[in-house]
Amino acid sequence: MTHAFHRDFSRQAHGRYRRTRRRRGTRSRSLRRMRLWVLLSGVAGMLAVILTVGVSGTQSAKASVPHEEWLKPEIPVPVQRIMREPIRSGDTAITALERLGFAPAEAYRIANASKSAYALRDIRAGHFFKRVDQGEETHLYYTIDDQTRLHMFRQGKDWQANKEQRPSVTRRLFAQGRIEESLFEAAARAGLDSRTTMNLVDIFAWDIDFARDMRAGDSFRVLYDERYDEEGNLMGTRILAAEFVNQGHRYRAVLYVKTDGSSAYYTPEGKSMRKAYLRAPLKFTRISSRFTLRRKHPVLGFTRAHRGVDYAAPSGTPVRAVGDGRVVFIGWKGGYGRFIQIQHVNRDHSTAYAHLRRFARGLHRGSKVRQGQVIGYVGMSGLATGPHLHFEFRVRGAAVNPLTLKRTPSKPVPANEMASFRQQTAPWLARLDQPLLDVMAVAWE
Repeated sequence: MTHAFHRDFSRQAHGRYRRTRRRRGTRSRSLRRMRLWVLLSGVAGMLAVILTVGVSGTQSAKASVPHEEWLKPEIPVPVQRIMREPIRSGDTAITALERLGFAPAEAYRIANASKSAYALRDIRAGHFFKRVDQGEETHLYYTIDDQTRLHMFRQGKDWQANKEQRPSVTRRLFAQGRIEESLFEAAARAGLDSRTTMNLVDIFAWDIDFARDMRAGDSFRVLYDERYDEEGNLMGTRILAAEFVNQGHRYRAVLYVKTDGSSAYYTPEGKSMRKAYLRAPLKFTRISSRFTLRRKHPVLGFTRAHRGVDYAAPSGTPVRAVGDGRVVFIGWKGGYGRFIQIQHVNRDHSTAYAHLRRFARGLHRGSKVRQGQVIGYVGMSGLATGPHLHFEFRVRGAAVNPLTLKRTPSKPVPANEMASFRQQTAPWLARLDQPLLDVMAVAWE
């Protein structure tokens, strides 16, 4: 029994062994076949590629050439270095240029080369030099004013110089406001900077006395341009059209650039905004005493005529000439203190400015002055109890009330330019006619 069991077990084990060998053999043959198939597929693919390249090479030579045209040559860009140097009080061009890294001899050559375009001895504190180095080139710039700059550049060992327009970007804006406390407060809320506000005052100064005519509820609208330099700094503003409503009366002004290049402000009908005389010699102040034939003098104590208008203002406030003319008296004049008298282009008219703190520099008897030019500063010299300006307007030597004086406008737009005037100003005036906006300032373009 035992022998028979072992025999049967051996047969079963041998059968399992042979079956296992057959399965392993089958798997080995399958694996070899798969490897052979992969190898044949790879060889076939390589043959196809070789045939494709060979055929396309006969059709187009470009296809067989590596795509070198796809690789753009890298051209080195010279590094640009920019330095700015502000002009300080007491600076000369040489000292400022030395701070920019120029040797003294080189700075002298630059200053001499610039004389043909602009004398660098006229540089002013607050302006600046800009040096630009790029590769072997060096450029130097000086800001002359908001419109112009001096450009200096080196050619070999020599320097060249010329004047050119400053590059700028212009943004057009529209602003509006209603006066509640003061014009400056309303203008600031509307987004106007102080320079634009002062320009607005100057435009309407012939029609509105901003010292006594302003009222709560007055309003304004302004279309203006802001100019920025290449570095994003505000260079200045220019009002194109404006409207001011004062005590219910509507005033409008629009800029017109004439065919000769000059510009001025006119009414929409073409009448000049400029009058022979300004309404007041101070821009912002209040009237403390009016023209009267009977007034008790605050210092002397007795009653006498007050043949002018007193404008109360802080000491040092600039005083402007109300019209073009010539200084016929400047100096101390008794109770008037420091006193200036101007005879105007109309020789029958003269104006007087008294109690000044000091005179503007360079003024003397015989000096010509322009309308709006600063001639002195508010003070309390002579018989005065506080800082103010005493202002008189005289016709053939006799004082008249300046507040009731009729002011004759300057020349209107020439008749032969009216068509050009209407064409140029119509779009700007149309902006003023658009409905009131909820926002105070908005960029148009």
